[in-house]
Amino acid sequence: MQIADNDKKGTVFSSSFQGWEKTLFPLLDAAGLGESLKGQKKILLKPNLVELLDPPITTPVGLLAAAVDYLQDKAPESQIIIGEGCGALQYDTHHCFQKLGYADIAVEKGVELIDLNSESCISMANRKCRRWPEMTLPEILFDVFLISVPVLKAHSLAGVTLTMKNMMGTAPPFHYQQGGHWKKASFHTGIHEAVFDLNRYRCADFTILDATVGMAEAHLWGPTCSPPVNTLAAGWDPVAIDAYGCDLLDRSWRNIGHIFLANNELGQAEYILKEIGC
Repeated sequence: MQIADNDKKGTVFSSSFQGWEKTLFPLLDAAGLGESLKGQKKILLKPNLVELLDPPITTPVGLLAAAVDYLQDKAPESQIIIGEGCGALQYDTHHCFQKLGYADIAVEKGVELIDLNSESCISMANRKCRRWPEMTLPEILFDVFLISVPVLKAHSLAGVTLTMKNMMGTAPPFHYQQGGHWKKASFHTGIHEAVFDLNRYRCADFTILDATVGMAEAHLWGPTCSPPVNTLAAGWDPVAIDAYGCDLLDRSWRNIGHIFLANNELGQAEYILKEIGC
């Protein structure tokens, strides 16, 4: 099913979780993803592997494996890449890929893994951006159909970390560490403006949100959502799906600066929810 462009804005598709493939495949079909991938040469899946920590802090490898199966079925001519840039100083992203099972599925399914922290970059300027009037980002981001695969998490500084904040993993440390204790430390200054401006340069083309569990208070520590949220969601509009994630965490998107700033520019926070049965 092909979804018209005007139906993509402000729409979130969700489904109760009943297993990765059983839930994901009809969800993505309902969102019209498969038909929209025709002619795409490269598809990049961008999980959240911020540090070497188990799900639900990081994106489960089972979800990525199911997403790869779907893409290989719907877009068999496309090159599929899994790309991330972790934040820890002590190791590189390939260490996360290895320890969290991504290296195994890459071999099994014949997909490429790339560390976005070390990719060749291009520099751009946007006079509308106050926090990042100039940005340097991996060149590959502008040559792919980009699918963000974040997890549902509260964040101790940004309020939430969903699909727009997941794009911080694309920022190269050479430009955005600035001597901090984390590879993207410069984003911590004016974090909401920083995330908003980053997404003005490049936001996800499509999002798959893992809300099967959820982190209730912070992104690296603290309690999980109780009971687990038990939901997968997807959509074309990054602002809509982030607003939906806020609702799942019982927070208002109006109090989350980067979502508030992006509303009516990068998407529509007042979303329409379409619940999909498996």
